Amino acid sequence: MHQHSASRTSYAVADDGTRLHCEETGTGFPLLFIHEFAGDHRSWEPQVRHFSRSYRCIAYAARGYPPSDVPSQPEQYSQARAVTDAIAVLDHLGIDRAHVVGLSMGGFCALHLGLRHLERAASLVVAGCGYGAQPERQAGFREECEAIATALEAEGAAAFAARYAQGPARVQFQNKDPRGWAEFARMLGEHSTPGSALTMRGVQKSRPSLYDLREELSRLTVPTLIMTGDEDEGCLEPDLMLKRTIPTAGLAVLPRSGHTLNLEEPDLFNRTVGDFLAAVERGAWGRRDPRSLSASTTGIE
Repeated sequence: MHQHSASRTSYAVADDGTRLHCEETGTGFPLLFIHEFAGDHRSWEPQVRHFSRSYRCIAYAARGYPPSDVPSQPEQYSQARAVTDAIAVLDHLGIDRAHVVGLSMGGFCALHLGLRHLERAASLVVAGCGYGAQPERQAGFREECEAIATALEAEGAAAFAARYAQGPARVQFQNKDPRGWAEFARMLGEHSTPGSALTMRGVQKSRPSLYDLREELSRLTVPTLIMTGDEDEGCLEPDLMLKRTIPTAGLAVLPRSGHTLNLEEPDLFNRTVGDFLAAVERGAWGRRDPRSLSASTTGIE
């Protein structure tokens, strides 16, 4: 049967009654996309267009991001709640297991989903993940999150977006693809001011450090692809740690690239993720060979 509709939209309902806007495109094994703080469900357009040819692609807007609801209470925003929302989306769509792809805030969500709900993830793509994770950077990152939330409330999303879109790991996108970057900046300016501020304080500022989760991460068995841009300074060191800690992790570093990886380098991003999914599906992405963990450089002592 041919399905000619561009995508199917519906609302999942979280355990606290928050409605989450979902879009599904294509058929096949489910592929769930979880967006970053500066993005929304629309940010995955280059991926949905590519992967919906062979997968059932699901993109949703996190709570605080219209057309999803914007709850008003600070306690309604947290890292744990972000994960239960992702599970609510899967439950709403009747999906037992999916490949899960997340960028930045969505990458943290994907990783935590893998830790808390291992049986729901066929694989994890964790891109642009690591901001504020290093112990020596955590206090500074939390201060920055608070400053961002305060600026958002003072200026409003539209004025704030013009500055935030030109951050040190976003200018790579601006330089390579001015039109794509302008679209990203325009969409960022359309976000809910209170929703963004609440998300920054409740999810970003308050999440646990990845370094405190190393013991749990070392037991993660789901195939995992870590992705970062080599000019995304907030992610490079944490992503090396993730690669060394998660026994099923691979690390892809995209050259001359910043934070907004999926939009900045869509072809390279899609090809890298596609190759990973193909390896997972043919059973070729297992645990790291313990022989590779020798302290010796060559294995000859």
